[in-house]
Parts: sequence; structure tokens; C-alpha cells
Amino acid sequence: MGARGGPTLERVPSERPVGVVTRGTTNPNRLRRCDRWLLGPEAARLRRAGPDPVVVDLGYGASPVTTVELAARLRTLRPDVRVVGVEIDPERVAAARPLEGPGLRFVRGGFEVPVPGGGRPLVVRAFNVLRQYDEAEVPAAWAAVVDRLAPGGLLVDGTCDEVGRLAAWVAVTADGPGSLTLSWRLRGLERPGVVAERLPKALIHRNVPGEGVHALLTALDDAFARQSALASFGMRQRFVAAVRAVRDAGWPVLGGPSRWRLGELTVAWDAVAPGGSATTGGDAGHQGP
Repeated sequence: MGARGGPTLERVPSERPVGVVTRGTTNPNRLRRCDRWLLGPEAARLRRAGPDPVVVDLGYGASPVTTVELAARLRTLRPDVRVVGVEIDPERVAAARPLEGPGLRFVRGGFEVPVPGGGRPLVVRAFNVLRQYDEAEVPAAWAAVVDRLAPGGLLVDGTCDEVGRLAAWVAVTADGPGSLTLSWRLRGLERPGVVAERLPKALIHRNVPGEGVHALLTALDDAFARQSALASFGMRQRFVAAVRAVRDAGWPVLGGPSRWRLGELTVAWDAVAPGGSATTGGDAGHQGP
């Protein structure tokens, strides 16, 4: 689904999947942080959906393990969920099909997001897919996927490291991108700014002075450093205090301590959008809860 050597999202005949093959790197539990978020802040979206909601794992890679895990986790909330793994590489699809069962299918496809039997997905999770595209292609990819969503649907465009200790994702709906979530494994964390290397494609090149995401990570690192005295009480307490300080400084932090204690921070997209505020979230006209 991603690319090497200049991928494109140009229109192609409808019988061909839209996109190109990614490296396919994956590992068990790599996307657990995003799955936990879908079952946390996004649980209401799943609960209020009609019967048999469809969730798509777009570009699941060389192994279907993250798709299988997604299905198992979502069934704890919606036993009737239908999970579809979509991959552009036919060999990957063929290798995954022996794992199919009730509510779990694997199909060949790309950004056109095919759903067996028809219907539109409520959620599309696309991790480490757009990372390999050009930044200029991100809006077209978002638009293509969002156009396939069910009413009230959600695209999650994210990136994470090889074992899922660092992750970041953008929540995109028909209204456009709404939030950026950053997630860390707190044990052994030296500074929150290390997540910069895992920012989604829309932001990875924007971590420079003058951009909102750079200002956010700088503010978070500074707050984390100032809370060093709390390290003796545990990394969780130190991180929560740092996020609270960032929120109190005016950054539009969404959610509260129950998410921060998990090593998770979500901010409104306007504060970090490319070309947006370059000092504090308060400059974007937002206040945290």
C-alpha cells in the first residue's frame, strides 16, 4: 500500500487496486496502542453503529497478525463486527486466507477499500501505509478512503515503530482531520520528543521551528524535564504531570488523566496542522478541558 520509488494515487481502471506494495514489516501487538484507543475514546462510535459494523485494516503487510488481533479486540465490544484485511499484494492475501472465519475476511485492494458483500466501513485503520508516500499525496489518499466510509465513519492514519512502543496517528472524518494522538511506552522513556520519528506522513517533515507540531513536542519535552523530580514516584506520574502542564499552557489537549496514564496524548488537529500555530496551542484559540 505504501511505496518505494515514487508511488502515485492517479486514477486507475476500477478493476485495479489503487496504490502500490509496501515493505510489509509487521509484528504481533505492533498496533495495540491504536486498538486500545479505538476501544477507549472511540468506543462510542462502535457502540452506536448499526448491526454488523465493518472495520478495515488497510495495508496490513506481510503478516495478517495485526488484523487478527484487531478482530479479537473489537469483538470484546462488538461481537458482531466484521473485520476485513485489505492488501494490494495478492500473495499476502492468499497467505492470510486460511485464517478467515466468521467476521474475518482478507481481500486484495487498496485505497478504494473493497468490502466483501458490499457496504461501507465504519473505521479504516491504515498504519505505516502513507509513510512511504510523498507528503503532497496525503490529502488525496485521505479523501479517497473517507469517500468510502459509512456515515459517521473514521479513518485512522498512523505510524509506529517496529514493536509498537512509539506510535502516532491522525483521526480523519468527512469533516477532515480532527486530532493527532501520540502514544509512548513510558517505561524507560527519556523524553517524549522521541516520537517525532514516528509522526504520520502529514507531519513527519513538519517537525521544524515555525510549525505547530514542533512547538508541541518542544513544549512537552520542556514540561517533562521540569517534572524530573517526580521520576522517583514513577514514569507515569512524571508523564501525567508534564501533559497537565502542557494543557494548562493552552494546548488543546483532548481527554484526561485516564488516557495520559497509558502514555497517550491527543490534541486537536488545528494546533499541529501544517502551517498552523508555531508557539503554543493557545495561539490557535483552543483551551484544554
